[in-house]
Amino acid sequence: MPEPISTFPHYRLYINGEFTDGQGSAVLSTMAPFTGKTWATVPDATDQDVDAAIAAARRAFDQGPWPRLTPQQRAGYLRKLAELVARDAEKFAKLESTDNGKLYREMVGQWRYLPEWLHYYAGLAVSDIGAVLPSDKPNFTAVTRREPVGVVVAITPWNSPGLLMLWKLAPALAAGCTFIVKPSEHTPVSTAAFAELVHEAGLPPGVFNVVSGAGRVGARLVGDPRVDKVAFTGSDGVGRVIAQAAAANFTRVSLELGGKSPQIVFEDANLELAANGVISGIFAAAGQTCMAGSRLLVQRSIADKLIAAVLERVAAIRLGDPDHPETQMGPIATQPQYEKILALIEAAKAEGATVAAGGKASPLGGLFVEPTVLTDVTSAMRIVNEEVFGPVLSILTFDDEEDAIRQANDTRYGLAAGIWTNDIGRANRVSLRVRAGSVWINAYRTVGPFAPFGGFGHSGIGRENGHQGLAEFQETKTIWTELSGKTRDPFLLG
Repeated sequence: MPEPISTFPHYRLYINGEFTDGQGSAVLSTMAPFTGKTWATVPDATDQDVDAAIAAARRAFDQGPWPRLTPQQRAGYLRKLAELVARDAEKFAKLESTDNGKLYREMVGQWRYLPEWLHYYAGLAVSDIGAVLPSDKPNFTAVTRREPVGVVVAITPWNSPGLLMLWKLAPALAAGCTFIVKPSEHTPVSTAAFAELVHEAGLPPGVFNVVSGAGRVGARLVGDPRVDKVAFTGSDGVGRVIAQAAAANFTRVSLELGGKSPQIVFEDANLELAANGVISGIFAAAGQTCMAGSRLLVQRSIADKLIAAVLERVAAIRLGDPDHPETQMGPIATQPQYEKILALIEAAKAEGATVAAGGKASPLGGLFVEPTVLTDVTSAMRIVNEEVFGPVLSILTFDDEEDAIRQANDTRYGLAAGIWTNDIGRANRVSLRVRAGSVWINAYRTVGPFAPFGGFGHSGIGRENGHQGLAEFQETKTIWTELSGKTRDPFLLG
């Protein structure tokens, strides 16, 4: 429960079913990107706090009731939690909008949709089944059984902390796992507050735990041999570090990492729809989404017309207070990210890119960056190869379908892609050849609990959502049963 420290709301750790300030006295201040001022605090968890959370989750899995509940019972808890999220969606939208600067109306829509993840995995919990295998041995039956992987650590980013926690939490709970989440130190509030809903839903102690802190806390969680699985969302650089640390204990990992996703617009596309899709793909959420369509690949014959339509829409984007319904783009979430975006724009200009729109800090001040469009870019430039995670669109042209596919795949990432065309044959051909985990045809930025999400290459390992998302938190066990009761030669296999 939040308690006031000085003039700011203070949110506590949640360990073994109890709210606590932990073993230390240090606190982390979280800044509201729009005002630039501290608005809340959380504990900076100590090593002892991290150990307590791991011990609680381990005990809850090894000795507690959660993995041994029936799937129907776990589904009941998930549905109760879904009801509480739906009840408090507006509250959590406000917390998250204040913490990371995203539009309140976007956050309201997101939090109102989040209960669907809990309902979906409640359904999978009671319908997920093993299999009776077609044994070629008449004296044996062989069946498979799906079992929870164990203690799960989730490390979530600052751009969508609630959404990306639920993408991990819902399937983990459905599978019977216990859970520890470490939110970004920049945006910990909605996650810390979410523990109140878990507490109200009555989940057994140790099933869900929250520890806040910087990278030190995450490193201790990932490196602990008592942890069975790490689920991470963030950059490919940090993902590599996590994978290497987890490998020391053979800890399973799923990594949802970055992207440099292409939007491919062919000459037969509806240009009005395509222009709107391009704007949504890169300037919604100020470009701070892993699936941002940051590379626009447009067929040369229509390039001038489409670029003009995009620039017209960019010029009309309204920056401002995320609370105001007319605002279309809020501030950048953190000071380091703000500085990174501006530095990459400057690097692009130095390499020869032309700034067709924006290209600098906004006159509004604070952490606002102008929506930026760059032309005359080449595939060798940093701006085309590195994930900016900001409102920066790089435009390249292509000649034909083969050229479009080649350029789309000219990246170490492979998270998402958009294809804009009225030729259904072309749409399907290109969708099959573009190396990306999600491909939208004449659309962009659509997700759902039933649809697997994840990437190729440096965009990660594993999938979230859908049946595959549940499997990430399960082990498969094969059980052989001998039927004849006859003595067999002990030196023969099978």
